[in-house]
Amino acid sequence: MKESLKVGVSGVRGVVGESFTPQLAATFAQAFGAFVGRGPVVVGRDTRPSGPMLEQAVIAGLQSVGCLPVLLGVVPTPTLLLATKNSSARGGIAITASHNAAEWNALKFVNRDGLFLDATRAEELYDVYHQGDFPLVAESELPAVTFIKDAFERHAARIAGYVAAAAIRARRFKVAVDCVNGVGAVFTPGWLRAALGCEVVALHEAPTGRFERGPEPVPEHLTRLGAAVRQHGCAVGFAHDPDGDRLALVDERGQPLGEDFTLALAAWQVLERHARGPVVATISTSLCVDAVAKKFGVEVVRTKIGEINVAEKILQLGAPVGGEGSGGVIVPAVHPCRCAYVSMALVLELLADQQRPISALRAAIPEFQVAKTKLEVSGEAAPELLRRLRRHFEERGANISLFDGVHADFGDRWISVRRSNTEPVLRLTAEALSAAAAETLVRAALDELRR
Repeated sequence: MKESLKVGVSGVRGVVGESFTPQLAATFAQAFGAFVGRGPVVVGRDTRPSGPMLEQAVIAGLQSVGCLPVLLGVVPTPTLLLATKNSSARGGIAITASHNAAEWNALKFVNRDGLFLDATRAEELYDVYHQGDFPLVAESELPAVTFIKDAFERHAARIAGYVAAAAIRARRFKVAVDCVNGVGAVFTPGWLRAALGCEVVALHEAPTGRFERGPEPVPEHLTRLGAAVRQHGCAVGFAHDPDGDRLALVDERGQPLGEDFTLALAAWQVLERHARGPVVATISTSLCVDAVAKKFGVEVVRTKIGEINVAEKILQLGAPVGGEGSGGVIVPAVHPCRCAYVSMALVLELLADQQRPISALRAAIPEFQVAKTKLEVSGEAAPELLRRLRRHFEERGANISLFDGVHADFGDRWISVRRSNTEPVLRLTAEALSAAAAETLVRAALDELRR
């Protein structure tokens, strides 16, 4: 397979026309159909120009093995996940490369419960793909294509039933939203107006899949959103990624909050108004989430990086909220998946309840500083170096997690050292209350590794 093709627990993704082709998409759809068995399979996509072409390939692959394609068209990824569970389908396929650049696309595979495949199930699927022995059906048995037209409306109704929608509507918030010309352009401005009574200033609202800013909603891509918030006097700015599962925030002064604070503020509101219980987050999520959990007397339970890992732990513990520091919030009462629409509703509900600007709410949560670097290391040397680093931090009283490399937690600071998936390097990331403390952790780890 070509170098730009990535196959893993997050699905199959690559550059369209280079490593990611209609033939590849059709074959993986055949493999998935063989894997889940005959029956309905829900299919949805984002707005990328390659989406319709790949959708047709997926339809053909599914039909060829006797699966009934159930098309949602362009929908947010969380909408597809919820629809898969509610439709009694055998599974689902999301055609989206999420925050990757426009030339990329991907297939993400969903089980019948509306959750992405975990690592074990993904490996089983890829075994089916590599074997290539698919149970093709005769022409007379080819199933027809069916459609679900109201999947987002059903998703929106669940959110409206969870939050205090009337209290939000009563405030008539003015908000700005950067839809990045993705699925948010189709759904978000209208939903904010109709369901939550907002006055909306929309940016990048053409559903073309031509991203006019970086598709990942990180602070350096939100300059125009910040300017719009200031110009129009908005209470908050919302920034999507192309498939609508992650959300970043800009305060009323036009300042990006950083994606970790999406989860921190959403968790605040869930714990304050809706339910108490543990918060689940990945090992790389900021300690600002721990500060919120401490305020409500609950613990933070850490997992390996990846949405499915967080979702499974949430379900195991019965946790009311969780997510990732990349702006992905999971509220299982709606559906155990990352969802930008739940995030927006919770932030607006928090603003309505607290009667304070979002900058004041952000200031009430401690801010931590991050230091990052990497060290070139051969693949053969990496395991022993990580074992040495584990012993080094254990001797200094750290709580060690081995979900992904070595994660050393000192309570008010942490450091993670892990092998890169794309380069022959170890990646070092540390977080502490001060930049100096974070840098000290990184330097100590580098000294030990080099020694």
